[in-house]
Amino acid sequence: MRRTRSLRTRLVVTAVGLIALVGVVIGTVTTLALHTYLYGQLDGKVDQVVHMARGGPGENRQPGAGVHVSDLSFLGLPGPGGEKTVGALVGADGTITSAKRSTSDRESPTRTAGLTDAQSGALATVPRDGHAHSVSLPGLGDYRVQSSGDGRLLVGLPADDVESTLNTLILIEVSVTGAGLLAAGVTGAVMVGVALRPLRRVAATATRVSELPLHSGEVALHERVPDAEADPYTEVGQVGAALNRMLDHVHGALQARQRSEMRVRQFVADAGHELRTPLASIRGYAELTRRGREETGPDTRHALGRIESEAGRMTGLVEDLLLLARLDAGRPLSYEPTDVSPLVVDALSDARAAGQDHVWRLELPEEPATVLADSARLHQVLVNLLANARTHTPPGTTVTARVHRHGPWVCLDVRDDGPGIPAELLPHVFERFARGDSSRSRKAGSTGLGLAIVQAVAAAHGGAVTVDSVPGRTTFTVHLPAHTEIRAEPLSSYSQAGQSLSTQR
Repeated sequence: MRRTRSLRTRLVVTAVGLIALVGVVIGTVTTLALHTYLYGQLDGKVDQVVHMARGGPGENRQPGAGVHVSDLSFLGLPGPGGEKTVGALVGADGTITSAKRSTSDRESPTRTAGLTDAQSGALATVPRDGHAHSVSLPGLGDYRVQSSGDGRLLVGLPADDVESTLNTLILIEVSVTGAGLLAAGVTGAVMVGVALRPLRRVAATATRVSELPLHSGEVALHERVPDAEADPYTEVGQVGAALNRMLDHVHGALQARQRSEMRVRQFVADAGHELRTPLASIRGYAELTRRGREETGPDTRHALGRIESEAGRMTGLVEDLLLLARLDAGRPLSYEPTDVSPLVVDALSDARAAGQDHVWRLELPEEPATVLADSARLHQVLVNLLANARTHTPPGTTVTARVHRHGPWVCLDVRDDGPGIPAELLPHVFERFARGDSSRSRKAGSTGLGLAIVQAVAAAHGGAVTVDSVPGRTTFTVHLPAHTEIRAEPLSSYSQAGQSLSTQR
C-alpha cells in the first residue's frame, strides 16, 4: 500500500519543485540569450575576416593592403581572428585546393600551418551561402566557418571561448540552483513546521479526546483546543474553533445521555426493589393455596404450580436487574483476598447436581490462585458461566472448569464441547437479553442476563471476560488481576473434591 506523505512534506516538496522549475526556466533563457549574443559576436568577427581577406572594408583593414586570397597570407596578418584562424580556397569544382590555419597571434604574425585531409574534408561540408555555420574540425575543436560571396574562400574562427563561457555559465547556474534548492528545502521545512504547529496542537487535542472512554459511564469531556489555535481569522484557527464547537455539542450530548441512563437505572432499581415484595407475596399465596386443606382440582394445582414457577423466574430476573443496576452505578463491592479454586469447586458441585446429564471436569493449579475480589459476586460469575454451558448444550456434553495463571492474571476458563455459538450472535453474546438460535435459546428459567452480569462483575474487579467459540469447542475466560498476597491454606480438601468431580458424571 502506498504511504501517503504528510502535509508538511507535500508543502515543502511543492515549494522546492516550483523554485526548481523557475530556476530551470531562468537558467535556460539566460543560457540561450547568452548563446545567441556570443555566437552573434563570433559571427561578426568571422565576417570581418572574410572581408579583410577579400580586400573589402573592415575594422582591421590596413591602408593599401591588397587581396590575400591566392596564398591565404591573410592568416598571418593581425586582425580579429588571431591564433587558430582557419582558411581554405575552393576550386571551381567545389573541392578544397588549399587549407591552412594560423599558428600566430597578434604579437607574432606570419606563422601558418596546413590542415590535414580530415580537417579539410570537414571544411568542405560547409554550405557556400555566405552565412556562418558551426563545424567540428578533428583535432582543432568547434569552429564557426563562413564562405565568401563567390564561394571561393572559407574562413573560420574557433568557438572554444564561446563554448567555455557557456559551459561555465551552466555550471554556475546548476551550482547556484542546487544550493538554492537545498537552502529552500531546509528553510521551507522549518517555516512550514512552525506554521503547522497550531494544526499539530489541534490534532493532539483530537487524539486525546479519541482516547477517552466515551461509550459508557459519566464522561468528563474537558479537552478543548487552546484559544490561540482557535482564531477564526486563520485557516487552522477555523479548524480549532470548529473542533471546540463539536466537542461542546458532544459534551452536552454525553451529559444528556448520562442523565437519561441514571434515570433509567434509578427506575430499574426502584422498580426492582418494589417488585420483590409483591413477587414474594404471589409465591407465598400460591404455595399456601396449593398446600391448603381445601380440595383443588388438577387444573388448579397445575395453574398454582405455574404461578410459583413464573413468580420464581420473575424474582430471579428482578434480582439480576438490581445487581446490574448496582454495578452500573459503580457501587463498591466487598473486596478481600480470595482463592478462586474453592469457589470453582463449590460452583462445579452445584452445577453437577443440577445437570447430571452432562460430564463435568475440573482442572486446578497446585498453588493458590488468589485475587482481590468479592467472593459472593465471583461465585455468581462461576455459577452463571456453568449454568450457561449446561443450559445451551445437549446432554452428554463435557464441561471443563479450569483455573490457571497467565502472567499477571488469574484466568477462569469454562469450556464445553457443545455445538458452539452462532457466528452472528458471538459479537453480541454479552449484551443484555441477547438471544441465540434454538440450540442456545433460553430455557430452564434463564433471564438472558447471566453473561451480562459476568461481564459487569469482571469489569468491576478490573478484569475482563472473553469468549472463543467454534463448533465443538466454546471457551469463556474470565481474566482477573492476581493478588500478591498468597493465603497459606492447604489445597488437599478442594483438590480431592476436584478429582472426585472430574471422575464422576
